[in-house]
Formats: sequence, structure tokens, C-alpha cells
Amino acid sequence: MGVSKLDVLYRRLLLTKLFIRGWGRPEDLKRLFEFRKIIGNRERCQNLVSSDYPVYIDKMEEQSDCKILDGHFVSPMAHYVPGIMPIESVIARFQFIVPKEWNSKHRPVCIHLAGTGDHHYWRRRTLMARPMIKEARIASLLLENPYYGCRKPKDQVRSSLKNVSDLFVMGGALVLESAALLHWLEREGYGPLGMTGISMGGHMASLAVSSWPKPMPLVPCLSWSTASGVFTTGVLSKSINWRELEKQYYTQTVYEEEIIHMLEYCGCVKNLYLVPVDPSLIIVVQAKEDAYIPRTGVRSLQEIWPGCEIRYLEGGHISAYLFKQGLFRQAIYDAFERFLHKYAN
Repeated sequence: MGVSKLDVLYRRLLLTKLFIRGWGRPEDLKRLFEFRKIIGNRERCQNLVSSDYPVYIDKMEEQSDCKILDGHFVSPMAHYVPGIMPIESVIARFQFIVPKEWNSKHRPVCIHLAGTGDHHYWRRRTLMARPMIKEARIASLLLENPYYGCRKPKDQVRSSLKNVSDLFVMGGALVLESAALLHWLEREGYGPLGMTGISMGGHMASLAVSSWPKPMPLVPCLSWSTASGVFTTGVLSKSINWRELEKQYYTQTVYEEEIIHMLEYCGCVKNLYLVPVDPSLIIVVQAKEDAYIPRTGVRSLQEIWPGCEIRYLEGGHISAYLFKQGLFRQAIYDAFERFLHKYAN
């Protein structure tokens, strides 16, 4: 199967570079790798965020078909790896879109994590959350990624993360922040609870659900079993500041030591994903001609998560994002139905 010409063209039109400052501070990389060992262990990770972790609602707006609540909380990442996050990212912010009426005794909620470049809430609210209210009476909680929107550092240009370490900070923070929100939703009486995301958001949602100690619907869209190929062989690789990365790697011994240790632990697919409690609740939606998410040479998610379902769409990454949102939503509905059939009283 070939790759989408639209994906290739779209990437060429974007001039921004990623990781312009290189790998990040060696001491930061070391702290992140040590912390990754903790959150990569489900038993240890589930004790990092308490079931009563404080979450605050700042305002509520009533609309014709739903209520929209804005809230915030302190990212647990700031407690466990102090100083690792930019000051602007320490406060996690979210928007909660809730139907005015439910169509059953259940109050289902899906957490949506943001894909690359998805700042603030408008895209997810318009393309996913509002239709999900209308079609299925499923509420949506939209968490803003660290380094994005209101959480973007002042010296960062758009979505261009300055350091490779920023990506690891984002991933670790989202795992813990998702746990805080899941605990809060449970306290408020919502359920069943599930997670989804498109592209990078699907990858981050997969990490979060893998660390959660209960069965949960998961729909990663346009993501796969590892993110490494995205940056090394996919069309996004041409946006990487390889010159600076290679310079640091070959001229500074401290980087060489720490990076070899990044690559050995985080580059292994099995280390990236634990097996979620119930893989039968996972529906992966993938584009056949995706030039952003290479599948050649990496293990299938069905190998890593036996029992999950893979649904393939015609076309590439960009066309799927623009025109296949309805199929993403249907996969979410089907995953929630599976949960209710299997676990509802």
C-alpha cells in the first residue's frame, strides 16, 4: 500500500521545525527516564494520583443542547518531577461538554486528548464533542495538552516543541492528568468512562488507558504501536532538527550516555504500552495510506494487545482527519456498547 500524496504535500507546506534546541538538558532526560519506569508499572502508577485529587470548576455555560464547564487542576507531574514542566503548563485546563438530558441510566463520558497542533478546544468540541451529544448522548471532556493553548510556553512557536524531552514531559503529564480526571468523573457519578484521541492524541490516550487499573473503552485514531517511526521515517521526520540532535549526540558524552539509555527503554514497543485490563474494549482506527504513522517494521497493536480490533479507512492521515470524523465517533460508540454489554449491571 502506498502513502497519501496529500499527507506529503501538506507536510511540505508547513515550515515549522521540531526540537530546535535538541534533546533537552541531560539532567532532565535522566529524571524523565527514571520516572518513566514508575508510570510504566500499572501497580505503582495507580498510587501516584489519589482518588480524591482536587479538581476545580471555574465556570459553567448553558447552551441549547448541553452544558459546557471549564475547569482546572494542578498537574500531578509538577509534584513528582518538580521543575520539569514550563510554568505555563503546570496548571492543567479542561472543558467538559455534558448533555442536558441522558438517554439511559448511564452517564457516559469520553476523554479526548489533543493531536499535534490541536490547541485549545474548538476542533475537538466542534468535530467530536457536539456531534457525540446529538448522536449518542455521550459527554466529552477535552483536556488541553501541556505545551499547547493556554499551557504553551511564551517562547514556543506554535506547536514546535523545543526539546525532545518536552515530548516525554507531555506524555508523562497526560498519563497522570488523565488519572486525576478519571478519578474526578467517578466521584461525580459519571460512567462508563473511556478515552480517545487522534494522531498524537491517540498515542497519549493509549498510554493513559494502559496505566489505568480498570477496564475502559479506548479508541486511538490514526496512531499505532510506537511513535518512533513518526519522527524517523514518516513525513514528519523532515521537520526534525536533525543537525542539532546529531551535533549534541556526537560532541557531548553526557548526551550519548543518556540518549542510548532513551532509545533502549522508550524505543521498545513493549515498554511503551502495557496491556490494558481488557483489550477487547479497544477499537483502533487507522488510515491505509497514512504517511505520518508508518506501520512497516513495527509490531502490530493486535500482537501487543491481543483481542483489540483494527478498523482501516481508505486514504491518508490528513484526509481521514478532515472527512472521517463520523467513523471515529462510531468506533467510540461501539467501544462503549461493548463495555455496557460486558460490564453493566
